Amino acid sequence: MTYTAIIADDENLLRAKVRRYLEDVPWIQLAAETVDGPSTVRAVDELKPDLLFLDVKMPGLTGVEVLGRIKHKPTVVFTTAYDQYAVTAFELRAIDYLLKPFGKSRFHQALSRVKETIGSNALGKVDLALEALRRDGELAQLFVRTGSGIASITLSDVSRFEAQGDYVAIYTDGKRYLANLRMDALERALEPKLYLRIHRGHIVSLEHVQSIGRHESGRFEVTMYDGTNLLASRGRSRELRKRLV
Repeated sequence: MTYTAIIADDENLLRAKVRRYLEDVPWIQLAAETVDGPSTVRAVDELKPDLLFLDVKMPGLTGVEVLGRIKHKPTVVFTTAYDQYAVTAFELRAIDYLLKPFGKSRFHQALSRVKETIGSNALGKVDLALEALRRDGELAQLFVRTGSGIASITLSDVSRFEAQGDYVAIYTDGKRYLANLRMDALERALEPKLYLRIHRGHIVSLEHVQSIGRHESGRFEVTMYDGTNLLASRGRSRELRKRLV
């Protein structure tokens, strides 16, 4: 089966590189190239590609803004020179994140992910995106859809993550955001020296932990600086005990 693709990037050399790499991929047909945000929105909605190679920063509209405006929803591979950007929202539909300058080997790794996941459920795509983001650089920024648009969250401002059904609640500066993520994938993407999973439903930022003490149940209780008290599971309490020694 053949899939169609669009390359959206304002750098001529980058577009030429991706075009050249795609020459060795018989199952992808290049449908168009665009150089700015508005033309990308038009091309995606008119041509309805299966795959979009999308730069994070482009003239007119950013890559994130493009995804907020397009009606057709292709599979997305982000390309960017800015390693502080991490896209984790389900609605953004990214399955990989190529940090410039990337080579042919890394590009074909992304295509392997595309072939495995194109047409599959979006939750799996988000898991792959988180793993790719963590591999390419430190996870530092989150983009989450809100009722009024897309919110940019600095990861260091996040105090904790809490599982809520099919969503993860993100708590930061008195605000709460919901993202369609899996806690297991999120835990793998976060820096283990800075974030700690204390329960299957809770991941905390150690920078936002005020104290850790024993609960009457024998488990550990984590108190956040915002006053929230969280009880660790028995298994995680054993891990906490080892970590605190």
